[in-house]
Amino acid sequence: MARLVWFRNDLRLADNPALHAAAESGEDVLLLYILDERAGAASRWWLHYSLSALGEDIAARGGQLVLRRGEPVEIIAGLVREHGITGVHAARAYEPFWRETDRKLDAALKKLDCGLHRHLSTSLFPPERITTKTGGLYGVFTPFSKACLEAGVPEDALPAPRALKSTRAKSDALKDWGLLPTKPDWAGGMRAEWTPGEAGARARLEAFLAGPVKHYATARDVPGVEGTSRLSPHAHFGEISPRHVWHKANAAGNGKGVETFLKELLWREFSINLLWQHRDIREKPIREEFGAFAWNERKGHLAAWQKGQTGIPIVDAGMRELWQTGWMHNRVRMICASYLVKHLLIPWQKGEAWFWDCLCEADEAANGASWQWVAGCGADAAPYFRVFNPVLQGKKFDPDGAYVRRYVPELKKLPDAHLHAPWEAPEEILKAAGITLGQAYPRPLVLPAVGRQAALEAYANLKGEQSID
Repeated sequence: MARLVWFRNDLRLADNPALHAAAESGEDVLLLYILDERAGAASRWWLHYSLSALGEDIAARGGQLVLRRGEPVEIIAGLVREHGITGVHAARAYEPFWRETDRKLDAALKKLDCGLHRHLSTSLFPPERITTKTGGLYGVFTPFSKACLEAGVPEDALPAPRALKSTRAKSDALKDWGLLPTKPDWAGGMRAEWTPGEAGARARLEAFLAGPVKHYATARDVPGVEGTSRLSPHAHFGEISPRHVWHKANAAGNGKGVETFLKELLWREFSINLLWQHRDIREKPIREEFGAFAWNERKGHLAAWQKGQTGIPIVDAGMRELWQTGWMHNRVRMICASYLVKHLLIPWQKGEAWFWDCLCEADEAANGASWQWVAGCGADAAPYFRVFNPVLQGKKFDPDGAYVRRYVPELKKLPDAHLHAPWEAPEEILKAAGITLGQAYPRPLVLPAVGRQAALEAYANLKGEQSID
């Protein structure tokens, strides 16, 4: 007799309710991970190293991490029959794919007289708990966050097991999954930036709470400094529990930085809440009227945006950071997304798909909800007519040009006054910096003022269609 622990986006040993419950049963445990084939390229890179770290942590405690590839219900049902599994434990998942898989798995296990036990592990609250006074789910962040604070985050913390009585089973070899790039090897910047795994996650949190959190309220908007936690990939893969992050941050002090950071954790919860309500959040606008929006994508514009060749320095810096490191600063994410959707009039779903492939932390809830927020078609979204001016954003949040110069080095000799709008620089300034627009650096695909006007006209046309209806 044994229990099966099915790891998903909870790749850790500490404060892992599914693992803890199985280990506390007194039975042997079979520790399983099934490859999620839907992951993008950057996420697959991270997953390889996260699973490697988890496997080593499990082996150090006498256990084995079993890797399998295929249809989850078939794999788990087969292991239940083969090893006499009495119960399957897994973290609750909120993505539509996994919700449907869990429904099918529950039905299959009942026929085998085996229970499916799902545990709160990847979020602070189950989505159905945070409801309005009438029992509905929230569509606006502020009242949602207040309800979360009123509910309170439980302080229980589950220790990592010291030893694991592990049931052995046939396992795939991680290297055979081909999660890492071969040729070309595009992951050099990611290897330099990240340490996937539970130990890396805890070290990242400790470093953040030891200093940067004090200035987080303001520094988080400045991409040229280390002002954010950079915990999002670790949180997505569940290498650290949201409950642990919440209480460690809460104990770090009562300043504005901690308050703002906790609010950001609740934005993560809000995104999960939205995904729970809107299964197709990555594809279909929450505000249905935006289904008729008149996009006007031009040939080559999407590829230029993806490569960081738009001619808008802050946008290009962000897109290059994404490609090089698998991550992008949050303020710059908003700027890049706004430029794609509102200046280039390219559907937000195409931007979401690119982020899905390039982000280490590609998360169905956060990615879909955030793109809809920028596009103005989601819940609690920024109005479509609020159009970020990327030049002003660059000047405000990267005033010394540290961020742009790091990722757009061809502009590094430009003086600060012209760095964020090189097309406005006098010819002698460009010449002194060794820049010929259209050669060393592209001219803007769309000038900010021109793009803003086009966006407002498209939005006005949408409102006009609505009024006719």
